[in-house]
Parts: sequence; structure tokens; C-alpha cells
Amino acid sequence: MGRLIVEQVVTVDGYAADPDGGIDFFEALVRPGADGEVDFNDAEQLAYVRQADAILFGATTYRMFADYWPGVDPEVEHVAELIDRLPKFVVSNTLAAAPWGDGEIEILRGDGVDAATALVQRFETVIVWGSLTLTDALLTAGLVDELHLRVVPVLLGGGRSFTPVAIGDRALEFVHAEPRPGGVVNLTYALR
Repeated sequence: MGRLIVEQVVTVDGYAADPDGGIDFFEALVRPGADGEVDFNDAEQLAYVRQADAILFGATTYRMFADYWPGVDPEVEHVAELIDRLPKFVVSNTLAAAPWGDGEIEILRGDGVDAATALVQRFETVIVWGSLTLTDALLTAGLVDELHLRVVPVLLGGGRSFTPVAIGDRALEFVHAEPRPGGVVNLTYALR
């Protein structure tokens, strides 16, 4: 059986979205002097994506990725080639189609728990980016093996937590920490 890894961008006070659902605080991921571009070429992010055998999205995150990644030049954003070649799936009960560049990705129905369980049977490593509703279901069901947090130096004081209320107490095992330019800290934990 494979493993399921979730990556979330969160504020220092643990929010993945502001009270209105916005993610403007992601601007803290911008490379200094990079004209508003997020640094997806750092070695740690490339290594993170290289370990994946498949990507699983919730519908909202899928839309954000599908609007951006298919047209990205892999010479500029090296991770684009990795994202492009990996099998991609989206959990949605409302999407009729899931276009990606010149093709489509597979839509999986339901709450995502059965879909994720089936995917980790087929693939060694499945990664989930963002996808808060999907991630809530996966954390609640105890399916997440590893949690990657990109902690940005912002305090919101309220908003959408990156974990569901129903998760209860869960022990985490520290794996790795990596400070990044601009005060971002990447943290990796294994879930027990």
C-alpha cells in the first residue's frame, strides 16, 4: 500500500484561508525580487514533487492548478514538467469535466476517502495540495501519512483552519524543517 502526503500553505497561526475564504497571504511565498512569482524551483519543492506517483485535488484547488500549470514553461518553472507528466485526479460531485491543457483528468466521485484509498493501492506516493474539504475528510479518516506545511510569516487572527474540528488529538512525528527566504518555514511531519 502506498502513502498519502498532504501539503498545505498556512499562516503562523494555523489558517489556510482568511475569514472570507481568500488566500492573499500566499503572497508571502513570493521570491524576493521575483516580480510576484512564487518560487516553485527550490530544491525542496522539486524533491517533494519528484517523490509523487500521482496527484489528487479537490475541485477548488484543481481549478486553480488547471488555470495555471498547463501553460507554464518548464524551462521557467521546473516543477511544471513534473506536474504535467504525473497522473492527476480530482474529487468532485459537481464537475462534469476536468480539462487539463489539451486533455482531461479523471473525476472521482464521493467524499474522497474511497478515492484516496483506491489511489494509494495503485500508486506508491499520492500527493494532495491544498484541497481543504478533501483534506478534512482524509485527515478525519486517518488516511494521511505525511503532512507538509509551508508556514508563511503572517498572522490572520481568524479564518479557515487547515484541519477539521472533528480530527481530535493526533500525534505527529517531526521529520524535517527548512527555513526559506522571506521567513517561510517548510515543516514535514509523519502522522501516527
